[in-house]
Amino acid sequence: MAYTMEADDATIVAREILEKMASLSDSSSSSSSSLSSPADQDHDLNNINNLEKASTQQTNHSNTASATHITTAQDWTGPNDPGNPRNWSFVKKMYHVAIIGLQCFSITMGSSVISPALREISEAFDVSITVSILPLTVYVLGLAFGPMISAPISETVGRKPVYMILFPISLLFTLGAGFSSTFASLCICRFFAGLVGSGGLAVGGGTNADLFGPKDRATASSAFLLAAFLGPAIGPPVGGFVAMLNGWRWTQWTILFIGAFTYLFGLAQEETYKKIILQQRAKKFNLPPPPQQDPKGLAAFKFILMVTLLRPARMLVSEPIVALLSVYTAFNFSVMFAFFAAFPLVFQSPYPQSIDIYHFNKGEAGLVFLGIGIGCFLAVLAFVLIDRLTYQHKMSKLIQAGDTSKIPPEERLYAAMFGAFLLPLGLFWFGWSARRDVHWIVPVLATIPFGMGNWLVFASIIMYLVDTYESLYGASAAAANGLLRYTTGAVFPLFTIQMYKALGVAWASSVFGFVTVGLCLLPFVFYQFGPRIRGRSAYA
Repeated sequence: MAYTMEADDATIVAREILEKMASLSDSSSSSSSSLSSPADQDHDLNNINNLEKASTQQTNHSNTASATHITTAQDWTGPNDPGNPRNWSFVKKMYHVAIIGLQCFSITMGSSVISPALREISEAFDVSITVSILPLTVYVLGLAFGPMISAPISETVGRKPVYMILFPISLLFTLGAGFSSTFASLCICRFFAGLVGSGGLAVGGGTNADLFGPKDRATASSAFLLAAFLGPAIGPPVGGFVAMLNGWRWTQWTILFIGAFTYLFGLAQEETYKKIILQQRAKKFNLPPPPQQDPKGLAAFKFILMVTLLRPARMLVSEPIVALLSVYTAFNFSVMFAFFAAFPLVFQSPYPQSIDIYHFNKGEAGLVFLGIGIGCFLAVLAFVLIDRLTYQHKMSKLIQAGDTSKIPPEERLYAAMFGAFLLPLGLFWFGWSARRDVHWIVPVLATIPFGMGNWLVFASIIMYLVDTYESLYGASAAAANGLLRYTTGAVFPLFTIQMYKALGVAWASSVFGFVTVGLCLLPFVFYQFGPRIRGRSAYA
């Protein structure tokens, strides 16, 4: 998924805090390369690689053409072209940003909203409490592989169909999950709800890039990412009270109601993808269409498969930067999903296999997750501050000195270095304070540094990956990270209950904490030795 940046934007693209995340979320559908190293590429994959290089070239604007008289569909008529989404009014832009945020919030909330109802699901379908976690697991797996559907749709027919077609289809599968009479049908519907609904997560960053130039894109991207992270944190509190009052099926109806409101809210949206807008303009005014560089037919399928699955898999096993940092973010993400199974054991009573420390009801136990949400919100503020004091400060000095050299990607790792210490702090704090003789607020407060560290490490590493591999391979590096993150996140809840029952809260949480202590050195290692490692990479 990719977006086309203007030539004058290219000089300041690296200065914005989250624009790289915006570019990566839609770059994988218009860029590709082979699985092998450049020296060993097959002949047929050379063609795809050439297409990818061509798709990353910047387009120049004509500054002399009138913005109000349409004379060409090859590019914008000028910097003030009213058809360019970047020239829309602020209110119109924020309306489209709100659409993205609401869809991402509802989809990610759908992953966790079912977690407080695991006991009811276990009883309703006569399965064990561990097996009852499968509807959560398969939903997250759907989110992992969803970009393989949304990427080609976004590139071929635009962003709008992803929001207007795939999203309601996801809601239909959520409807089916709510009406499921068998456990198998519940799992199948949940999987496809995540698979089809992940389109907003996949192309939302690209839409933000369509709407805002690098100077203004950071704020919109921050809001978009915050909405995506708040969804899993808000799901358990809402699902807990809903399931307690009306039963587990209402966890699905809740997502359906939120999704229906979101869909109706977005009915007035317009297409934002430049290529599609120019194609529509050419058809409307009978003008020559913009040049087509995308592959067709079987080549198009290979094009998407390469970028979204095959090359990311290759980079996971051949690139130390991608492999190690993806393992780090995937583990942190997976611990958060493990908490969907662990928190009810600790806080809720009665509960199957409950540890019975705090005797919360389902609704109250769900409120514990709000600490993670607060941590994510604070992480966004900290990330902006850290970036301004480090990367932005150094960039300003280079510009003032007239130096056109690039800042090393390792300068993006400061936030990860800070967040790396917050993760074990939160985990050890939670594990050893969750006792009957300690007030419940103490372990709840421990989830704030965990959520904050999780977000900081994730955002910083994604920035580092994209800066390291740039547009040609950056999309696949980020896709590799996302694929591993969601697949491991889907698995961790399946063994969490047994782990916490066998080891107890203190030592089970400490196991996670010890792993984060070992992994916390990675940002420092790559900050020190990153240039040497990048020098040996076939992709960087």
